[in-house]
Amino acid sequence: MATLQQLSLIPDIAPLQFDGQTFDAKQDGSRLASQFIATRELMLDNEWRNLAQIVLALRKQGIHVTESSISARIRDLRKAKFGGYNVERRRVIGGLFEYRITPASEMTL
Repeated sequence: MATLQQLSLIPDIAPLQFDGQTFDAKQDGSRLASQFIATRELMLDNEWRNLAQIVLALRKQGIHVTESSISARIRDLRKAKFGGYNVERRRVIGGLFEYRITPASEMTL
């Protein structure tokens, strides 16, 4: 699994333009960018994962995340300004879903 230092191999959308009513660039910018980059790196392996599995994998890398923060980063991945990734979702059981992502130009069937 890649560390945050190895993530420079993946081109970034620079600068990451987070926004929202409660967003404070000074307090939140670096944290959200780290979460976004780490989530993107992890998920580009085309494996299906639920939110808890993503959280566990990123915490093992020393990145503090919660299921709600990962849910938000997955929503960010869909946005054109963050790369417009294809986010696939499938129901596992009840309200539990798994996700995987592919770059916009590489949609899997």
